[in-house]
Amino acid sequence: MKAPFFYGRKKRIMKTFRVQIRAYGYYASFNIASEDEDKAFENALVDKLGKNDIVWEKDGFIDSSKLWLTYEETIDANTSQGPLQEKEGSRDRVGTASA
Repeated sequence: MKAPFFYGRKKRIMKTFRVQIRAYGYYASFNIASEDEDKAFENALVDKLGKNDIVWEKDGFIDSSKLWLTYEETIDANTSQGPLQEKEGSRDRVGTASA
């Protein structure tokens, strides 16, 4: 019997990153989805920049000769694997009047 095509394949975990770029007097902020590896992130960033669908805004607060590129992982609470907070069970109340 032949093994299924997905047998032995690594599970790819996709993450969402918020990227901010300040360059040459302009600013852009956008999200990209990528695997949690440096090469995959770089490829996703280059693909996004190559699509030309990023809205660049004039940024008068930063020196136009400087370049900043920052990114951070964003977590969507609706799709995370578990709840961010768990509800605790009921506790005894202290200092309440009994009926």
